[in-house]
Amino acid sequence: MDPLITLLASLAVGLAVGVLSGLLGIGGGTILVPLFKLGYALEPIVSTATSLVTIIPTSISGAIGHIRRKTCVPALGVAAGLGGALTSPVGVWLATVSPDWAIMVAAATVIAYSAITMFKKAIKAPKEGKAAAAGASAAVPSVPRMTRRQLALGVGVGAIAGVASGYVGLGGGFVMVPLMVSLFRIPMKLTSGTSLIAVALLAAPAAVTQALYGNVEWMVAAAVAVGSVPGALWGARLIPHVPERALRFIFSGFLLVGAVMLVLNQAGAL
Repeated sequence: MDPLITLLASLAVGLAVGVLSGLLGIGGGTILVPLFKLGYALEPIVSTATSLVTIIPTSISGAIGHIRRKTCVPALGVAAGLGGALTSPVGVWLATVSPDWAIMVAAATVIAYSAITMFKKAIKAPKEGKAAAAGASAAVPSVPRMTRRQLALGVGVGAIAGVASGYVGLGGGFVMVPLMVSLFRIPMKLTSGTSLIAVALLAAPAAVTQALYGNVEWMVAAAVAVGSVPGALWGARLIPHVPERALRFIFSGFLLVGAVMLVLNQAGAL
């Protein structure tokens, strides 16, 4: 493929990934890992490593947008991020000693599980009426105060997400967002930004570890990140204008598509 076309395609993909990242609270790895595997023909371990590197600037950009608009719970995000930062290198180590097919199957399994969990919650969520459409101030809930017990639980959530993140090359938001909705009863309008704060912290040690192993395709990561950084800021701006129930359906559908793509590719259908 022509280098210029590849660059333009990478920028466009990065922009799309960034918007979804800022809107849904994921680092973007759910798209990037299948994309790097299928579109760039990278090896599974290189796909996960390159995804982790790209996730960091994307998540930081989205987190900044959410913090400015007060659409996140910073204390919980930092607690989960620190928990994940401690365990993400463990996930990377597991990936380096696992066969390629195991990494892809694990990624598809955890993504599909998170998708189904969020889809069930979307069905149960009440439909938003006129109040939700009245304006941004009515659409965004107030930021709750976190107790020490909740913050400790947040560290545990982050630790689980950290292992999953390091192993399959995703930011961890695909695990944290459903858990935050379930365990802390926080609406997605606040979990998206909270998750991005955590992802920005927990992805860093895993990305450094992968870089030390020499698994990162730096040019691809840089090209996609140039588009994803402004995209994540834009996605954060969209949060007040998207109904809570719709966010949950978008999140679950988005994850399910990624899981199906990975399974089809591993089976040789793609």
